[in-house]
Amino acid sequence: MSIDEIACTYACLILHDDGISITADKISTLVSSAGIKVQSYWPNLFVKLLEKKNVDDLILNVGSGGGGAPVAFAAPAAGGADAAAAAPAAEEKKEEPKEESDEDMGFSLFD
Repeated sequence: MSIDEIACTYACLILHDDGISITADKISTLVSSAGIKVQSYWPNLFVKLLEKKNVDDLILNVGSGGGGAPVAFAAPAAGGADAAAAAPAAEEKKEEPKEESDEDMGFSLFD
C-alpha cells in the first residue's frame, strides 16, 4: 500500500467515526492538514468506492478473506440430469486426519 492510500484510508475512517459524510474535499482537507500530499485522484477513488459499500461492513469484515464456495457445496445447475449426477459427488465425506500426539514424534514439547 502506498502512503497516499493509507492516508486516504485513515481520513475516511476519521470522517466515518465522526459521523461526517465522506467527500473528496473532506478527505483532501484531512490529509493536507496532516501534512501529507497525495495525488489528486486518490480521494475521488475512495469516495467512489464508499458510495457502493457500507463502511461498517468493511470494518467488520477486514479479515474475512473471500474466495468461492467449494465445488461440493456449489449451487446445482439448472438442468435436472446435471443436478442429479452432481448429487452423489457432494455426498462423499472426506476422512479427517488423525491428530498426532507427542509420543508419535519421539519427543515432548514440554521436556
